[in-house]
Amino acid sequence: MKYKIYLSPPHMGNNELKYIKEAFDTNWIAPAGANIGLFEKALEDFTHTKKAIVLNSGTAAIHLSLLLLGVKSGDEVLAPTFTFGATINPILYLGATPILVDSEMDTWNICPIALRMAIEDRIQKGKKPKAIMVVHLYGMPAKMNEIFAIAEEFDIPIIEDAAEALGSKYKNQPLGNLGKLGIISFNGNKILTTSAGGALLSDDLEMMKRAMLLATGAREFIPHYNYLEVGYNYRMSNILAGIGRGQMEVLPQRVAARRATFDFYKKHLGTIEGVTFQEEPSGDYFSCYWLSVMLLDATIFGKNRKETIRLALMKNKIESRPVWTPLHMNKIYSELPFYGGRNAEDIFEEGLCLPSGSALTVKEKEEIVRVVQEVLK
Repeated sequence: MKYKIYLSPPHMGNNELKYIKEAFDTNWIAPAGANIGLFEKALEDFTHTKKAIVLNSGTAAIHLSLLLLGVKSGDEVLAPTFTFGATINPILYLGATPILVDSEMDTWNICPIALRMAIEDRIQKGKKPKAIMVVHLYGMPAKMNEIFAIAEEFDIPIIEDAAEALGSKYKNQPLGNLGKLGIISFNGNKILTTSAGGALLSDDLEMMKRAMLLATGAREFIPHYNYLEVGYNYRMSNILAGIGRGQMEVLPQRVAARRATFDFYKKHLGTIEGVTFQEEPSGDYFSCYWLSVMLLDATIFGKNRKETIRLALMKNKIESRPVWTPLHMNKIYSELPFYGGRNAEDIFEEGLCLPSGSALTVKEKEEIVRVVQEVLK
């Protein structure tokens, strides 16, 4: 269906075409060229990270992060159940096992209480997890203080999946540089897009040196082709990096626009009994609000009201989307170990993502609110 208002469409700035043209004019069309280095430098400055490597997807960045931490077949990696499947698929690529953990209800991210329970149980079963994958869902920072304390106690490194959270902060620190390794996505629906792409971030320069080797085929830099280990073709092209350069120049405005959209929805819909939103629990949290997500209390509205709203919006050519299905509820992941209760399932039953693009006009937001209000009244 062709929508007139999309959930999270790309929003270009002024210089993306200029930087793409530079790549064409200099004939740097391959995964090498000036745009790549300049895009990486802009990311390093924005996230306060020593090294960024831009890649062809956020999934590639997750895969590399696991390899860098030595995850291999038979190992276990802790991850939230309430996330996109790409968070855990690279764990499975390596023959390792994702250990799924429930959400907490303040931020909807991985629950520290359930995380501790999972770690203690896996250790009791003879398998200490190799890493903790933390996701900042829809741009909302996770409870990093509590998670860091647990990770330090058990000496387990953190991979920070900030794929949806470029521009968000926790205690005034940009997300993506809080863990041992950080992940960003530049998919077509993200707050900053290069149409496809991602980045790996870290302050560990030796580790990132190996990441670059793995991302470029693990070829030794000598005249003839000699491979040091199995590598991957994961680098971003200079063309896409040109888009990223232009997008970085307008990123603060894009974050401000999405936060304003969240405030608009909360003002006009948050006063309705039974309607709540995923919102910052305190001043320690700063969300880019990649997507604005509302919850419809099932005890007031029933279990199917979010679908009624989604269909009503679709009838008006407005795209909305249910929240991520908890991974343990998916058939292909249902046999994975899971720790926690029903928090993620309850959010899934009641949650709906509203259009959140940074180019939304006031008129468009008013139309979205009007349709939702008509269903709820």
